[in-house]
Amino acid sequence: MTAVVSFCALCLLLVVGKAVRTAVPLLRKLYLPSSIIGGAIGLALLAGFGSHVPEEWHAGWKAIPGFLINIVFATMFIGQKFPDFRRTGRAVAEQLCFGQLVAWGMYVIGIAVTAVLLTPLYDVPAAFGNLIEIGFEGGHGTAGGMVETFNALGWSAGGDLGYTTATIGMIVGIVLGMALVNAAVRRGVVENVRTYEELSAAEQRGFYPKAAQPPAGRQTVLCDSIDSLAWHLSVVGLAVLVGYGLKALLVACGACLPDSVREMRVVESIPLFPLCMVGGLVLQGLLRASRLDALVDRGQINRIGGASLDFLVVSALATISLKTVVENWQPLLILMLVGVAWSLFCACWLAKRILRDDWFERMICEFGTYTGVTATGLLLLRAVDPEAKTSASTVFGAKQLLHEPFMGGGVWTAMAVPLVFKLGPWPVFYISLAAMVAWGVVWLVFLRRPPRKNVVYYSSL
Repeated sequence: MTAVVSFCALCLLLVVGKAVRTAVPLLRKLYLPSSIIGGAIGLALLAGFGSHVPEEWHAGWKAIPGFLINIVFATMFIGQKFPDFRRTGRAVAEQLCFGQLVAWGMYVIGIAVTAVLLTPLYDVPAAFGNLIEIGFEGGHGTAGGMVETFNALGWSAGGDLGYTTATIGMIVGIVLGMALVNAAVRRGVVENVRTYEELSAAEQRGFYPKAAQPPAGRQTVLCDSIDSLAWHLSVVGLAVLVGYGLKALLVACGACLPDSVREMRVVESIPLFPLCMVGGLVLQGLLRASRLDALVDRGQINRIGGASLDFLVVSALATISLKTVVENWQPLLILMLVGVAWSLFCACWLAKRILRDDWFERMICEFGTYTGVTATGLLLLRAVDPEAKTSASTVFGAKQLLHEPFMGGGVWTAMAVPLVFKLGPWPVFYISLAAMVAWGVVWLVFLRRPPRKNVVYYSSL
């Protein structure tokens, strides 16, 4: 019965989170997800009444994020149509260049500030600087996926701090993102904006009007053979299995490395979730090659990934160790201020120099994504481009195919933490700085064009 009660308690937190969001106008205007609200309520209950809450009500919650993150990442590319890079190649290259510079910059400033200031003053580990990219660019899912790696490397506090960073990043992304949108509206940078006040009463409360409720997905198989949802869950499971196979292959190949390299155990420290993303990409390629991709509906895959992320966030937030956060609040506050400053610099200065057509719409989608999650970025994009009249959504989706396997929960995100522990902060700092320089050269040599005329830039907002 313990598993049943524990699952029901998580469902209760999500429902209560939705009810509170519906009842409190400020939370609706901030577009805070119900999973964040429900998780915060669970955290408050466990922190304040933990000794009075029966164990069975929250048994196993800590293990849920580490499992569900594999599902979330496996669903990223299954059912996705591969974009036509011949038509959008240059715009995608600009978007990728911008996204890479932002992500690598998070490592450069995070590791530098930690090594120079935070470690000498507060005795935090060198990997503390990785939290900006893990929490902001990666989000709750990536933080959850890194918990086992943190524990294996002897830094159990990393998981709680990662969840806290991700929560701060999501709130910053929504609040500052909407502030940027409102400033852009006042300056005439964007015109097709649908403000909160212009939403219907049902939409303000987070519901679809009955006549406009969209389908959650298409059924691609007959239910007398297998239920369509069960089929899509099985496909996702196959992607996770491919990721598991890739992890086993990496570990086997790692045994052939020199002893000095094997002793660092970097390969063993790589978590499973980025390889599940690669597994989903491989599986989608096989489905397309065999012309069986019509058997997979992207809508149903999205629902599986979205539901997994909601349960991941609510369980992750509810189980944060407040003691760990309080003990590290000073270095964490400094790191967060640095991360927010870098995020705003990239949005207000860097974006307008790299992104060309529809620069603000493309920037605001990136801003929401690299401070929160992809859903945050798409929410901000819908605010400025509700009818998808710009190229932003198409270009962003194509860019993610190239960006996600490496950053924001990709292979480098997974490798950077064990590398910092094994090699120290400065080698990883120099690798990140070299990557920034390389992408800067790509922009200067291949993508830079003459300044645009008659464009309102953000520095004037």
